[in-house]
Amino acid sequence: MSEFRYLHTMLRVGDLERSVAFYTKQLGMRELRRTEVPEGKYTLVFVGYGDETTHTVLELTYNWGVESYEMGTAFGHLALGVPDVQATCETLRAAGVKITREPGPVKFGTTVIAFIEDPDGYKIELIERKPR
Repeated sequence: MSEFRYLHTMLRVGDLERSVAFYTKQLGMRELRRTEVPEGKYTLVFVGYGDETTHTVLELTYNWGVESYEMGTAFGHLALGVPDVQATCETLRAAGVKITREPGPVKFGTTVIAFIEDPDGYKIELIERKPR
């Protein structure tokens, strides 16, 4: 099924500028585009590490006037590859990011991972991927 391509994941956020700042300043993504929809009372911001034509991106949706959402039990986490999980966590912790699982090997394996939380409580797994 090569005609399919994973485009984006959408997260609803309670404070759009706080979330954009987290994903751009703490995780190094770029704001790619922003769309205000007054008729629908929402704003969309797409962030990512590269152009949407070639990269999967993250859509942050702010429904005007909604400050928080229930997480539910179906969503798990986003995952990001980083060259050094320990150093990344130290940098993020110094910036005030919540580390919910300290760096270490995955249970029953050797891959080094950690978990952080974004400002809305979404979990993000950091997976160590050494440069080749």
